[in-house]
Amino acid sequence: MHSKGDPFDYQVLNLTNKFYSDFPDPPYKEIVRKNGRPYNCLLVQSHYGYFICIPYRSHINHKYAFKFKDSIRSKRTNSGLDYSKIEAIVDKDEFNETRDNIEYIKNDAQRYIDNYVNYLMGKTTKYDKKEFERVYRYSTLKYFHNELEIAISNKDVAN
Repeated sequence: MHSKGDPFDYQVLNLTNKFYSDFPDPPYKEIVRKNGRPYNCLLVQSHYGYFICIPYRSHINHKYAFKFKDSIRSKRTNSGLDYSKIEAIVDKDEFNETRDNIEYIKNDAQRYIDNYVNYLMGKTTKYDKKEFERVYRYSTLKYFHNELEIAISNKDVAN
């Protein structure tokens, strides 16, 4: 799909049973799951050369997300795209808002990942240790260090 001349593709997809069997709980307890229902996510290609899946969620109570403002559901449930659970519920209004804001969402999610990578690689970052742990404690990024080319042990990251 393309939107407003955006130079990249994106798709809204369901996470599959194979994905969940590849990343079981435990140990992948922060990966979002819905018993018996498909989980929708926004799939975009990152500048690291792999795709990221940003789940659509309701009841987001932190700032590490693109929060929908204009859909009926978002006004009731604080729904949006949750960066802390990168790897779901889409209605037509939210899809349209996603399409209209796709460049912002992609860049914002990439900043979220970049801040994580930069902190763990010892590069300049805006977070001290306490803030980093607060922001990324429940993030799924700790499961994807190989893909992010981070050379530290997962056990060194906040659980």
